[in-house]
Amino acid sequence: MNDNSPTLVSLNDAAKMTSMSRTMVNRYRAEGRFPVAVSLGDRRVAFVHSELTDWIAAKIAARAA
Repeated sequence: MNDNSPTLVSLNDAAKMTSMSRTMVNRYRAEGRFPVAVSLGDRRVAFVHSELTDWIAAKIAARAA
């Protein structure tokens, strides 16, 4: 596997990474305030790991502004 290949993160893991509940993640998604999910099936989504880490980094950077 290529180290540069995208990695997908489940909704549960995205919630853990951001210290948010699944409900809050879904609310942010609905409001367009969270990285866009990748549809994996009728009821399954995942997020691109690098997009999540970039989003987290932006939140951290915004606190210093």
